[in-house]
Amino acid sequence: MSGIVSAAGHTRRGLRWAAGPLAGLLGIGSCVVLVGSAGAGQLSTAKAKAAQIEQEITSTGQQITALDQQYLAAQAKKAGIDQEIAATQAKVAQAHLVVARDQATLRRAAVDAYVTGGSAATQNPLFSGNQSSTLAAREYSSIAEGNLGTAVAELHNSENQLNAQESSLRAQDSQAAQAVSTAQSAEQRAQGIEAQQKAALAQVNSQITTLIKQQQAQAAQAAQAAAQAQILAAQQAAAQQAAAQQAAGQPSTTPPPPSAGGAGAAAVAAAESQLGVPYRWAAETPKGTPNPGFDCSGLTAWAWGQAGVPLPHYSGAQMADSTPVPITDLQPGDLLFYGPGGSDHVAMYIGGGQMIEAPYTGAYVWITGLRLNTGNFAGAGRP
Repeated sequence: MSGIVSAAGHTRRGLRWAAGPLAGLLGIGSCVVLVGSAGAGQLSTAKAKAAQIEQEITSTGQQITALDQQYLAAQAKKAGIDQEIAATQAKVAQAHLVVARDQATLRRAAVDAYVTGGSAATQNPLFSGNQSSTLAAREYSSIAEGNLGTAVAELHNSENQLNAQESSLRAQDSQAAQAVSTAQSAEQRAQGIEAQQKAALAQVNSQITTLIKQQQAQAAQAAQAAAQAQILAAQQAAAQQAAAQQAAGQPSTTPPPPSAGGAGAAAVAAAESQLGVPYRWAAETPKGTPNPGFDCSGLTAWAWGQAGVPLPHYSGAQMADSTPVPITDLQPGDLLFYGPGGSDHVAMYIGGGQMIEAPYTGAYVWITGLRLNTGNFAGAGRP
């Protein structure tokens, strides 16, 4: 049917799909698009290079992890040595305090004995009334002076030992600091290498994206050229058949389908107004509305709806609800179906060997060349 389609016509064709509502539901948005490839060698080389760089990045990352642990270990060792140095210095300071305290005590006793007579008077037998107490006091003073002398001697020995230990620790501390610096420098160099590798990977990925776009463009051009050639060949064959039938005085066996007329042009204009809208499963939401998106049959149903022709939101049902059109008579607005009974995908012919479609998840409504030799092309129809 062309132009405004009768409700009876849609109802009659819809009966063919009434037995399979589940199949229709599952078919919504089931759009399978096959794209040809070109320059496969270059793309394969680029992908192999990207995979190699990714392996190098992984290896470098593992090295950075190991270097980071080495750096932390070197820092921990240096911190331990610093603590030992601090403890040694504290021991020396404490020993100095003990001896200094004892020396101060002895000096006070000596001054007291010299100035006030203090203990000296009691220790002198001329002033002592008790011989035994005088001897005891002298013995205590001798022992006290001896203990202090021993403490000073031990202090010097301990101080020498601690100074030697501190010197050794400082040498170790210097080595530990060098190890920390070396580990840090190695980690920084590895990070620099990793940054270079990531930059190289980004460059290769950019090349891959460019190659894929080139392949897609080449595939679209090839598909468009093939479709135009196929249409031309079919038209020539149809013309020859019609001429032969006319020469034989026979009527044409395949009357042309009704023209899409203004409705087809309106449907094409509506579909092209949605270029760039993202594919969204089971969606039929145009630009200017919240969360716009289309799946394949949603786009064609919405576009033909803008032309005043209602269509079901399922590619298979749209094929059943359309008049079959040979490719020799394709006109803008005609629908192109893929898969058994059109169940996989639907697109819209816009003329010049091109069609518009909502292809698959992650893509957008775009214009591409006709795909008539994909193996799953089911035919064309006119709403």
